[in-house]
Amino acid sequence: MSVVRRVTAARTARVAAVAAATALATMAAVAPASAAGVELNGSWAPFNRCPVDSPTMLTADGVADTAICISSSSASGSIKLGSSQVPTGRTDLQAGVITHADGTSTVVSPPEGALVAAPATLPGGLLGLMCPNNTPVVGAICKQLADAKLNKVVATVESVNTPTDFQLLAGVMEGQPILSLPVRIKLDNPFLGDKCYIGSAKDPVVLRPQNATAPDVSVDAFDPDGTENPDGVLNRIVAVNANQGDSTYSVPGANGCGFLGALNFAVNLKSALPSASGKNNVVLNSASTHVAMFADPTTAAPNEGALLSQHWHAGVK
Repeated sequence: MSVVRRVTAARTARVAAVAAATALATMAAVAPASAAGVELNGSWAPFNRCPVDSPTMLTADGVADTAICISSSSASGSIKLGSSQVPTGRTDLQAGVITHADGTSTVVSPPEGALVAAPATLPGGLLGLMCPNNTPVVGAICKQLADAKLNKVVATVESVNTPTDFQLLAGVMEGQPILSLPVRIKLDNPFLGDKCYIGSAKDPVVLRPQNATAPDVSVDAFDPDGTENPDGVLNRIVAVNANQGDSTYSVPGANGCGFLGALNFAVNLKSALPSASGKNNVVLNSASTHVAMFADPTTAAPNEGALLSQHWHAGVK
């Protein structure tokens, strides 16, 4: 082959590579966004809300920045807020994470928030939450709570703002905070109204869950469509059978309870709110934590984030 032909061939190969990379990034950018309710195949199953189509995730190059998916779920638990013990329904924490070459990370929340939790009924209802009370207005309410429908309080832990401080290794270890998770607790009841919260976006309850015991850890490899394959290009880290907890968070006072917040004081008085760090506690029973990433992110450079998105979509059932 002549020198001219060799140079022309090399230029053609480079142009083709650039075009392929551009096409890949374009396909990822216009792909349907990940959303709650999507069902994924095999090893992808725990990551059905991973925000793989977020621009922040898509631009990860696999060298300076690497995109991964994280998931942590628990079937049940409880959160102590001052003197009140609030049960938690099933919790599902999911997010994308960009790990940076300097050891720091950036968490990317799904559109619906990192944490999705099932509502749970508060034991004792409104009677336990703010009665007895000598204030005429509250006392009058307390007298009506023999009616189970009026007494029932449904509590839901809601995600607010974006988690921070994610530590990958903490998820497979004991006694190290895995991330900082800002939440608020919504209390639903006919008297409290539908805007009664403990915590807010401006003043959240910031949970820093950690494994109370060492989890059982395993790693499996899988193909882009989620099928397990010892030689697959993707890895999934699995950490199970460990309760998670935190007792370091503080709790602000209630807000929005009753008409114009008229019942905030009653909730605060009975629940001893605000409550300082060390007086509160959260427990997540039998948590299951998963992390999905490329086995070697550099093999996906410079389009690691776009490729992760493409592979995630290949796993959709």
